[in-house]
Amino acid sequence: MEDLDRPRIVPGAAVQMLRTLEALGLHWDGAVEYQSARTEHYRRALDELISRGLTFECSCSRRERENQGGYPGTCRMGPLRPGPTATRLRVGDEVLSFEDRAQGACAFRMRERGDVVIRRRDGIFAYQLAVVVDDALQGVTDVVRGADLLDSTPWQLMLQRSLGLPQPAYLHLPLVLEPDGRKLAKSRRCVALDPARASRELCRALALLRQDPPPKLELEAASVVTEWASRHWHPERLQGLREVRLPA
Repeated sequence: MEDLDRPRIVPGAAVQMLRTLEALGLHWDGAVEYQSARTEHYRRALDELISRGLTFECSCSRRERENQGGYPGTCRMGPLRPGPTATRLRVGDEVLSFEDRAQGACAFRMRERGDVVIRRRDGIFAYQLAVVVDDALQGVTDVVRGADLLDSTPWQLMLQRSLGLPQPAYLHLPLVLEPDGRKLAKSRRCVALDPARASRELCRALALLRQDPPPKLELEAASVVTEWASRHWHPERLQGLREVRLPA
């Protein structure tokens, strides 16, 4: 459970997420882990990167970064002003490549990606560092997530290599968009899933992912739908697919 950004946490949201997953017939191995209980692990990873000279401190604000259209390495030689700083991972000129199970061969020029923040100016450990440490702590072998996070993967691979951590296999699923191309998550139709319609919602998701569930499947229990999906999963149908659009 990603709960490091305490000021943005909505009370009760974590419990609601878990209950929704249960209603959808989706379960987890072992206890639910919370990032807020792992800060010492993130701190040790950060200290190791700092001690090896792989980071630098940056005083740029978010507004300044947005105006620059991406981070151009402004503080690589040291912070430009006094006050709070963020810690960035220093990237080089290398091209980082990996094979995604849905998107195929992916290659990123790290200089173009820029020096990523791994600790924010307010002291909160950033997403990129936290998830890399989390995956290693939990022995994660396969990461399945939306294609909107594909661009984060090279930074995470770089962190894994820098910290001597194992590299999971990745599969980035297409993102669901509105008919006009906007993110569904940012639109008016982004509403909470109804547990009473769990099977229907699962079948709609499977259809969007080109898995062709039989129409009668939505009349079954959610556990039956997830069992069918496990037995009839065809990742090759997602090759190179970055997005799917809802019908108008």
